[in-house]
Amino acid sequence: MGCRPPGLLFLTSLLHISYTIDTVRLTIEPRNAVQTGTAVRLRCQVSVSHSNIPNLIHSFQLTRDDVPIYTNNTTEDTVEYKINPARAADSGNYECRVSVKNKAKASNSQKLDVKGLQTPTLHLTTSSPYENEEFKATCSAPEEKGPLIFQFYQSFRTGSPEVIKQLSQGGNSSTATLRLSHIGNCILYCDYEIRLVSGNQKSNSSKKVELIVKALHITPIINILPSNNLSEGDIIEVVCRVVNPPSNTEVFLTKDKVILKQVRAAALSHKFTVREDDSGELVCKAEWGSVQKETSQRITVRSLFSKPQLTVEPTDIVEGDPFNLTCSVSILDSSKINNETLQYSIFKDNTEVANTATYVTVAQLSASGNYTCNATSDSLTRTIVKESQKQFVKVKVPVSEPVLSVVGGTLFLGKPFQLSCYSQRGTLPINYTLNQPNKPNDIKVVSKRGEKAIFNLTSITQISDIKNILCHAKNSQLKLPTTGTGEQLLKSSNIIEPVSKPHLTTEPRMEDISEGYNMTLVCSVQRGSFPINFTWYSQEKGFLDSKTSRKLKESHSISNVKGDHAGGYFCECTNPAAEPKQSAPIIIGVKMAGWKKGLIAVFCLLFVMAIILFLFYKKRLPKLKKRRTGTLSVKAASTKVERMSLTQAEVNEAANVCSFHCVAESDDNCSTNTLEKPENQYKEDQLRQADPSRGERLFLNFNKLSFDFLKLSLKYYICSMSVPVKQGTDTVHSEVRNSQQGTTNILLFTQTPFLLHSQEKSGH
Repeated sequence: MGCRPPGLLFLTSLLHISYTIDTVRLTIEPRNAVQTGTAVRLRCQVSVSHSNIPNLIHSFQLTRDDVPIYTNNTTEDTVEYKINPARAADSGNYECRVSVKNKAKASNSQKLDVKGLQTPTLHLTTSSPYENEEFKATCSAPEEKGPLIFQFYQSFRTGSPEVIKQLSQGGNSSTATLRLSHIGNCILYCDYEIRLVSGNQKSNSSKKVELIVKALHITPIINILPSNNLSEGDIIEVVCRVVNPPSNTEVFLTKDKVILKQVRAAALSHKFTVREDDSGELVCKAEWGSVQKETSQRITVRSLFSKPQLTVEPTDIVEGDPFNLTCSVSILDSSKINNETLQYSIFKDNTEVANTATYVTVAQLSASGNYTCNATSDSLTRTIVKESQKQFVKVKVPVSEPVLSVVGGTLFLGKPFQLSCYSQRGTLPINYTLNQPNKPNDIKVVSKRGEKAIFNLTSITQISDIKNILCHAKNSQLKLPTTGTGEQLLKSSNIIEPVSKPHLTTEPRMEDISEGYNMTLVCSVQRGSFPINFTWYSQEKGFLDSKTSRKLKESHSISNVKGDHAGGYFCECTNPAAEPKQSAPIIIGVKMAGWKKGLIAVFCLLFVMAIILFLFYKKRLPKLKKRRTGTLSVKAASTKVERMSLTQAEVNEAANVCSFHCVAESDDNCSTNTLEKPENQYKEDQLRQADPSRGERLFLNFNKLSFDFLKLSLKYYICSMSVPVKQGTDTVHSEVRNSQQGTTNILLFTQTPFLLHSQEKSGH
């Protein structure tokens, strides 16, 4: 076998590296519990098994109560950590942790307990301090390790000791600033405490040090001359004096925590003129180092006159009105002062406007501001000036006439709306009061510039009611309100009045409407805003016409009226209020045309002439019969007989034709006129002559022709005269009754000659 290259051997060895940490052991020497000051050694040893790894590095970490205190990286398998001397702060649970490459292992925990604390020492900067004098006290344990809590104690020959100061610092020494107020002998000492995880330990007390606290006699004496009871303007002198003070003693004179005077000497003197507000305590204070002593006296200062008072009249000032300001005082000590010695001044915004007690001027906007007044008393020995409190004067701009307007610009009568009331000028706030007849007043207060008073009003039904609306604006108690009236709304707002119920009439009158003529339907309303839309309807045919007008009345014309124009009509009106109204319907009947009536009259005339001829011939008929008796023969019963009168059935037939005609022309009820039956039915005499004469044949032919015309005329007349005429909802039956009566008369009249003829034939 050949030799392998060195590089290949190294690579092979890296691929086969293996190791394991067998054990980690921690020991404490000489033992786990020792007295303070003993030298202690901690040994940590590791055992590692590996595959021939050269120079294997071990990372050691030593912890106390899980806090690292020592680390070391070495190829050695053992490390040592020394604590010399061991103190109470070194007590705790120790542990050793070893890492090899990416593996680690820890030892078992070992507890070290160091018993005992060093006794502290106390050092004072002085052994005989003055009362309340500051001095330093230092308590230390130089061999101990922190953190330590130091406590300072004071005790007397009798009684329990008390803690006068406690400090917590990180070092093994602490200095406190002490100040003792008890005069005489006392004892000071100190101790400390260390806080461990296992519990707190407290040291023994230091040696006790006896102190003598000396009294410091620097209490000042205060004198006030001439006395403590003073009048304002009096001059007083205050003397503060300390008897035999130590050097560097300071003396102060204070009042209400304000230093009036200060000196570094045994005494001070201070003169000043007292004022009314100088009543109170004057304090003399002596200070030496940190020691202070004080004495106080109260002084009372009587006022010679009261603080001036500034009054403004009137209190409510409007631009253009006069107003005055008066400055006044009350004399409190008339023995020393009187009104003649007082002088007054009035100021506006700290600028003098008058040097008298009264100031009168006319209110302008520029007069607004803060006013004060001064009262000054001058004498040979003193000058007293007193100032009043500030009075703010505001000159109001009078309210202009309010303007009324409808919110939205349009007012619909009969519907609720909002009314705006606004004054262009006027100092705020402004009170607006809305007044309506028979309704409680409504009040709105406007406090923002540009804001309007908005009132909610119920519906107004008539335009005349708008004029009675009043809006009062007021911003001063001394001024009458300005008033805006509802008449402004008539000019500035769009007022929409709904139309009233329309009324429909005809031209000519309904009873005069005839065929062939023109008819006009007139629709009118009593009130309503323009434009008004008029619409006409027929109950049978529906919509007829519509017109928009700026009038209260419009019309629709129907030319060449016919029978089928008869029936019901109504009209409807509306305007921008969008409340349409309908009229009551009317029923229109159409009369027969005049030429038709004339034609009937001609037929009647012809009929009368036929009757006259018949009567004339009737008188001559008996003579002709006697003359021709021998030659005449009686016809058989089956011979055709000529009828000389209208039967009741033919009269009814004519009425039925008329009734059918009426129903075809209109939806209105058309009454069918039934003629009364005559008491006797006339029958024609049957002439049984085999060969009548020529005259008789002429008579029979003429007679038949006349009755044919009569029957045709009656049918047309009954039909035309039976059309009912209605006005409103009432039917006018005059024409029908006339028609019925006329027809009956004609029938009776025409039946008369035939009755005579029949009587003569029967021999009666």
